[in-house]
Amino acid sequence: MPVLDPAAWTCPAPLRDQPRVVMGHGGGGALSAELVQHIFAPAFGGGVLAQMGDAAALSLGGVRMAFSTDSFVVRPLFFPGGSIGDLAVNGTVNDLAMSGARAAYLSCGFILEEGVEMETVARVAEALGAAARTAGVEIATGDTKVVESGHGDGIYINTAGIGLIPAGVDLRPQRVVPGDVVMVSGAIGVHGVAVMSVREGLEFGVEIESDCAALGGLVDAMLAVTPDLHVLRDPTRGGLAASLNEIAAASGTGVVIRERDVPVPPAVANACAVLGLDPLYVANEGKLVAFVPRAHADAVLDAMRAHPLGAGATVVGEVVADHPGMVVARTGLGGTRVVDMPIGEQLPRIC
Repeated sequence: MPVLDPAAWTCPAPLRDQPRVVMGHGGGGALSAELVQHIFAPAFGGGVLAQMGDAAALSLGGVRMAFSTDSFVVRPLFFPGGSIGDLAVNGTVNDLAMSGARAAYLSCGFILEEGVEMETVARVAEALGAAARTAGVEIATGDTKVVESGHGDGIYINTAGIGLIPAGVDLRPQRVVPGDVVMVSGAIGVHGVAVMSVREGLEFGVEIESDCAALGGLVDAMLAVTPDLHVLRDPTRGGLAASLNEIAAASGTGVVIRERDVPVPPAVANACAVLGLDPLYVANEGKLVAFVPRAHADAVLDAMRAHPLGAGATVVGEVVADHPGMVVARTGLGGTRVVDMPIGEQLPRIC
């Protein structure tokens, strides 16, 4: 078995300085990217993996399909607006939707800790089944493992899914060009704050509910306007900031957003101010960001707003040729600031 030599790696300092895994490696930011790029990708190889999208686009038997997998370790298991069961379905369904595919089948693996109450397991399973029916996807196969008490945290779930990609749909960051319009489907930061409020026992004067939802229907409505969307992402771990940075880097373009146009609910803004968080970096579980050719932007935005999950859709910025690979925000005071890729995760274990 080959021995990995960390001294031979060429990567930014954070990974070199971490001889052991830290929580930030699972946060969807720079540490996660380094872990994938410098350990997993070289070990696994393969051209399909190099796509590095929310889902892999495959050709099998002359059929184009999307394939994705996701694991869920959220704590607590139940939170306002959802549960780990809802996340396990909607997270993978949404990853497939970001490639234009409508999810058809999911696998489901439960890792249970010895001692967890059967009633809790049943509640999670029921929520997962209900979410699958709502999303129009079938749980086709599964697995269950149990670890000793103290070696888990109640319930972890992994789901994988497949779906067909419609003809003419090609969603990937390499298609992004200067002039594209950047839009989001609604208010950001809701899910992360909802989970954190319950986990830490915080009260903000109003209950904040997760936006956890399956976005396949919204994407279908957008593609019905034109299949020529350039890229879609669901800004989960790392929030909107991470998604924008990933797309800017992969496309070699710059992104400019207008802070005042980014929809942040007052309750989320207040919570972030108290906790010292930036809403741009807080996870979402029922929102998407779209890069759309300017010629189709108005029609796509109208279609989004006509769908229940896109009623709050709005344009937040545009793609530019300047500062390739960088995201810049124009502030309400007329200045600008760089929106960096997050290093780790402001709120760990929120999905």
